[in-house]
Amino acid sequence: MTEENYAPGQVDVVGAVILANGRVLAARRGASMSLAGYWEFPGGKIELDEDPQAALRREVLEELGCEIEVGPRIETTRHEYSFGTVMFTSFWATIDDGEPIASEHSELRWCTPNELSDLRWAPADLPTVERVRTLLETNST
Repeated sequence: MTEENYAPGQVDVVGAVILANGRVLAARRGASMSLAGYWEFPGGKIELDEDPQAALRREVLEELGCEIEVGPRIETTRHEYSFGTVMFTSFWATIDDGEPIASEHSELRWCTPNELSDLRWAPADLPTVERVRTLLETNST
């Protein structure tokens, strides 16, 4: 994110759709976090002048203690919360080094594409959940 594309009240966020053995990693937000109990793709806020892929690698390392290889962008969606607008950009990713550990989240779960719909996702993540589920189901047939 750069200063010229910053909008007041807007939070630019990245999320990693981490794939392993046909499953996607979901992270449940902890009790001390906003939207506690909701599921999300691991990631977080992009800092000023930070590249989105670098932000994603940094956030996943901080949150899960593992390094990822960031792949292609999936999509960018916009969601209006009471606190402001979230611009959520998701990327495919794979684990490069380490095993994910829930240090900031209350739970981690590897889900099949079908199981993704069973979780209560943070509203900003929902469009990506549906897109990922559709893409993975289409590619598995």
